[in-house]
Amino acid sequence: MLMPKRTKHRKMFRGRMKGKAQKGNTVAFGDYGLMAMEPHWITNRQIESCRVAINRTFKREGTTYIRIFPDKPITARPAGVRMGKGKGNVEGWVAVVKPGRIMFEVAGVTEEKAMQALRKATMKLPIRCKIVKRENGGETNES
Repeated sequence: MLMPKRTKHRKMFRGRMKGKAQKGNTVAFGDYGLMAMEPHWITNRQIESCRVAINRTFKREGTTYIRIFPDKPITARPAGVRMGKGKGNVEGWVAVVKPGRIMFEVAGVTEEKAMQALRKATMKLPIRCKIVKRENGGETNES
């Protein structure tokens, strides 16, 4: 499971997800990327299922780069507990994704296979995504 080895603080505030991605918004490592179009929390299980879907499409052929990491702890109290009594225990980990963020990149495969793999990964995510292509200077261009 994807989760940090150590954290500075055990529990975190919810925070706000306004604005666009300032970092990680260009295709840097691969040839094709999967860009988020909406703000959302992506869980560690969703990231893992996307990785599996991409790698099964490639069949040991290309390279996959995961550009997001779930480093935000999400807490929840058990059912049947009354109001108050503090914050609940850590239940899972999420990655905060803003619009424009490149979440996954692929390299070393044909365009057709890359599009197919990234389309399968999009089906595993709860947000709208766009497949982008690397330009000469690391810029992105929608496909």
